[in-house]
Amino acid sequence: MDALLPKALESKMVVDAHNIACGSRHAAIVTKQGEIFSWGEESGGRLGHGVEADVPRPKLIDTLRGMNFESVACGEYHTCAITVSGDLYTWGDGTHNSGLLGHGSEVGHWIPKRVSYLDGMHVSYVSCGPWHTALVTSGGQLFTFGDGSFGALGHGDCSSTTVPREVETLSGLRTTRVACGVWHTAAIVEVGTESSGNGSPVSSSSTKLFTWGDGDKGQLGHGDKEPRLCPQSVAALFDDISQVVCGHDLTVALTTTGRVYTMGSSAYGQLGSPTTDGKVPTQVEGKITDSIVEEIACGSYHVAILNSKKEVYTWGKGTNGQLGHGDTDDRNTPTLVNFLKDKQVKSVVCGSNFSAVVCLYKWVSSADHSMCSGCRNPFGFRRKRHNCYNCGLFFCKACTMRKSLKASLAPTINKPYRVCDDCFAKLKKGADPVSNAWTPKVRNGIFPRKSNESIDKDVLAPRSHTQLSRLSAAGSCNQSESGNCKHELKLDLQNRTLFPAQNGNFHLGGFYTPKLSLSPVGDSKKNLPVSVSRKTSRAASPASGKSSTRSSTVTFDDSKQMNDGLNQEIITLRAQVEDLTCKSQHLEAELENTSRRLKEVTAIAENEAEKCKAAEEAIKSLTAQLEEAANRLPTCHNAGNTSPMAKHSSDIEHVFSSSSHASSMMSSAPSNDKCNANNLSTSHGTKVQTKKSETVIHDEPGVYITLSPFPDGSNALKRVRFSRKHFTEEQAEKWWAENGAKVCERHNIIRAY
Repeated sequence: MDALLPKALESKMVVDAHNIACGSRHAAIVTKQGEIFSWGEESGGRLGHGVEADVPRPKLIDTLRGMNFESVACGEYHTCAITVSGDLYTWGDGTHNSGLLGHGSEVGHWIPKRVSYLDGMHVSYVSCGPWHTALVTSGGQLFTFGDGSFGALGHGDCSSTTVPREVETLSGLRTTRVACGVWHTAAIVEVGTESSGNGSPVSSSSTKLFTWGDGDKGQLGHGDKEPRLCPQSVAALFDDISQVVCGHDLTVALTTTGRVYTMGSSAYGQLGSPTTDGKVPTQVEGKITDSIVEEIACGSYHVAILNSKKEVYTWGKGTNGQLGHGDTDDRNTPTLVNFLKDKQVKSVVCGSNFSAVVCLYKWVSSADHSMCSGCRNPFGFRRKRHNCYNCGLFFCKACTMRKSLKASLAPTINKPYRVCDDCFAKLKKGADPVSNAWTPKVRNGIFPRKSNESIDKDVLAPRSHTQLSRLSAAGSCNQSESGNCKHELKLDLQNRTLFPAQNGNFHLGGFYTPKLSLSPVGDSKKNLPVSVSRKTSRAASPASGKSSTRSSTVTFDDSKQMNDGLNQEIITLRAQVEDLTCKSQHLEAELENTSRRLKEVTAIAENEAEKCKAAEEAIKSLTAQLEEAANRLPTCHNAGNTSPMAKHSSDIEHVFSSSSHASSMMSSAPSNDKCNANNLSTSHGTKVQTKKSETVIHDEPGVYITLSPFPDGSNALKRVRFSRKHFTEEQAEKWWAENGAKVCERHNIIRAY
C-alpha cells in the first residue's frame, strides 16, 4: 500500500545507513560498515540476490559480503555501487538488456559484477538513468554508456555503447558530479576563467552546469526545446553549482550559496514556481529562501530538499503520497513535511514515485544524559555511563551487559560491542541467536581462548560473582570460606577455555554448571589462580547483592537461550544433512542409471558399427562381382558385317524368358566367356557364332535369341532379347507367349518343363 506519510523502514536488523539510493520499484542502502542491503520488486536481477523473488525488507547482498562500499545508485532496471577503493560494480538489466552495465555486452547480470573496463581508474561518483549510466572518476573524467538515443550519452551522435566511453567534449576539464534523466544528462564541470586585476591577469575556476540530450520540455535550460548531442554550458546560470539532479523531463540545480534552480516540464508543479515556463533555469522562491538548502533530490515528477535547519520540503506530483503530506495532492510550491519536523534528518533521496530520508536514531536531550535510559537511575560515582552501540542512548553497566556483533554503530566490523537489552532482543530476532550474541567460534572441536579485549573486563567479572552466589546457596562453601572461593574462582579468565558437555550442550567458563569445580580445569600451567582485586571484592559484598543477582539471572538466561539456539541449530543442521544425504543417494541412483544406459547405447553403437562394416564388405564384394559380370557380357561384333548388329545390340533393353529357360540360362552360363565373333547373319536359318559355346540368332526384327549348343546337335535357350524400338514390355511378353513354341521347334531347342 502507498504510504502517504513517512514511515520507519521495517527491517529484521538495524541498519546504520551511510548512503541510500532509490530506483523505480527498488532501493538499496550502504551501511557505515560498507555492506549493501537491497529490497523491492525483483526485475531482471536489479536486487542482486541472484533469485527472481521480491524482497519486502532490506536484505544483505551475500555476494558482496566482506567488501567495503562507499556509495550506491539505482536506476529503473539496474543498480551500481562503488567500493572504497574506487571499483565499480553493476548488476541487473535483465529485463530489456540495454547494455546499461558496462560489461561490453547487452546481457544482464543477476549478481554484482565488477566493470573491468575501468581498471586503473578510481570511480568517485555514479548516476543511473532508466536507459543509460554515467560516472565520474577521481581525476575528473566523465564516462557514459547505455542507450544513446537523443544524444543522451554526449558523444556527438545517437549511437549506443555497452562499455564506458569518455565524453570527449569535456576532456581536459574536471567533472565533479553527474546526473541522468530519462533521455538527458547534466554534469557539473570546473571551468577556468581569467580576469584582469591590478594590470595582471588572474586565473580562477568556477563550477558550471552542462546539459545535453533530449530538450523537448526545456529540461536542458538553453531557452529552447532543441536536443543537444554534446555537452553545452547553461549560460543562464551565473552562480557556481554544487549539486544537480534529473527527473523524467526535469533538471534541478543547487548553487554553492544554497539556492535552488529548476528547468523543464511544469505538468505537476515540479518546477516549484507556478508562473515559469521552464525553458530557462528559474530560482525556486517561497519558504525555502529563509534558510540555506544543503541537499536536493528529484524523482520522476517531484522534488525534495533538505535545508540547514534539518527541515524537508517537497513539491510536484503527489499521486502516490511521495510528498509526505498525508494526501495525494500535487504541490506547485515548496511545502514543509511536518511529520519530519522533530526528526534529525541527515539526507534525503527520491525514487521514481517515492521518497526516503535518513535520520538520526533518537534525539537525546541534555537532561537525559544524567540518568540511565533503561532503569532511569541517575549516573554517579559508582554508576558509570555507557553507550549502546545500536541505538546510541546512555545506559548504566547493568543495562548494557549484552554484546552483539551486529551493532549498527559499531566502529569495527565483526567485533562485539555493548548494546542495551531492547536492542539485543531486536538484533536477536533479525538473525541467528548464536551469531548475534558474542560467542567464541569453534574450530575442530576446540574453543579458542578469549582475547585481551575490554569484553573480558566487563562481562567475566559478573559471571564469576554468579558462580560464587550459587555455590554459597548450594552449601558448597560457607561464608567464612567465600573469600577463598572467590580467590580461587578469580582465574586468568583470558586464558580459560571452554569445554563441551556430555549431553551435547556447552557452557561458557563463566556459566554455572552443577558439577563446577573450584580447582583449575585442564592444564594447571595454563590456569593459574591470581589474587582477587578490590573491585571484585566490593562487587561480591552485600551492598552489591542486587546487582549481582540481576547479573546472575541475566547470565543464566543468556546461557539457556544460547544453548536452546545451539540445539535448534543442531536439529536444523541434522535435517539439512539428511536432506543432502537423500539428494546424494538420488543423484547416485540417477548416475548409475545413466551409466547403465550409456553402456547399452555403447553396445548398440558397436553392434551397428560391425553391421555397417559387414555391409560395406558385402557392397564391395557385390561391386566386384558386378564388374566381373559386366566384363563377361558379349560385345558382339563381326569383322565383315558389324554395323547392323551393333545398331540392334544398342537397342536391346529387356530380356524375357520363362522360368525354366531362365534357370537353364543361369545354369549353363559359362564362368569365363570371351567374345569371339565369327559369322553374323540376319536371316532365320543363319546363326551368328559369338563364342565357342554360345550362338546369337536374329530371329525376327527386334528379337535376338542366344543359344548354347549341345554335343548331340540340340540347343539350350540361354536368353531372348527384345529391342525397345520394336517392343514394349507387354508386347514382348505377348510375342513370346505366342511364338515361343515355334522358336523352340525352329532352332531345335530343348524345353524343360
